Amino acid sequence: MFHLTLKFMEYSLVQRGNPAKPTAAKKWYAQSVSTRKVPIRDIANRINQISTVSVPDTIAVIESLLTVLPEMLGEGAIVELGDFGSFRTVVSSEGTETPEEFTAAQIKNVKILFRPGKLVKQAVENAPQTLVKSA
Repeated sequence: MFHLTLKFMEYSLVQRGNPAKPTAAKKWYAQSVSTRKVPIRDIANRINQISTVSVPDTIAVIESLLTVLPEMLGEGAIVELGDFGSFRTVVSSEGTETPEEFTAAQIKNVKILFRPGKLVKQAVENAPQTLVKSA
């Protein structure tokens, strides 16, 4: 089993109103801050450092995963990646009074949902939080 530890999780504060209560006072909320984007080559280099798999082979496997994952989701599958987590599709739609009235036109949004596994949950829960300057 792999061990995942987040070194830190940065957040800023943002002021938001409650859409259900437009006259209510705004409150301050934490908002996570991403520090950088990591390109696929950097991921492959990091994997190469901890394994015997070459950078080009790692990139090939990641690219293959990125090809088959949407195909499997399109087939209605839940794609499990062990303790990392799983991906599945979810839909939202308008409601109808009866099942007979419902058509595919009522479907308004299709999203991919990531459900973190033990590995990711534990890392996020145990990460020290650091407040950064708010925007």
